[in-house]
Amino acid sequence: VQLVEYGGGLVQAGGSLKLSCAVSGRTVSGYVLAWFRQAPGKEREFVAAITWSGDRTYYADSVKGRVAMSRDIVASMLYLRMYSLKPEDTAVYYCATSQYGTEVKDMEYWGKGTQVTVSS
Repeated sequence: VQLVEYGGGLVQAGGSLKLSCAVSGRTVSGYVLAWFRQAPGKEREFVAAITWSGDRTYYADSVKGRVAMSRDIVASMLYLRMYSLKPEDTAVYYCATSQYGTEVKDMEYWGKGTQVTVSS
């Protein structure tokens, strides 16, 4: 499975951003697809996840109400729409997928990440 993120960039606090992740390779039907982030000097942390069927979504408390994750099966794409961005949202954002869960240790495949920088 190959995952390629794009859509990161520099945005002012309070702004919005949409991240995309292209999924290719073997099928990930039945997998969980997730977004994580890692800020400088911090551990990688969970942001959001969605089942491939789209029937369930999960969000970290730190972003709940400010992000929306979706997927397009036909296009094999994941999306993370982020609103009301804060400087503390600054991080490299990764998409990942797994059959086993939504924690960092569960992920089987990772993208290389895309930088999101929120200026105050």
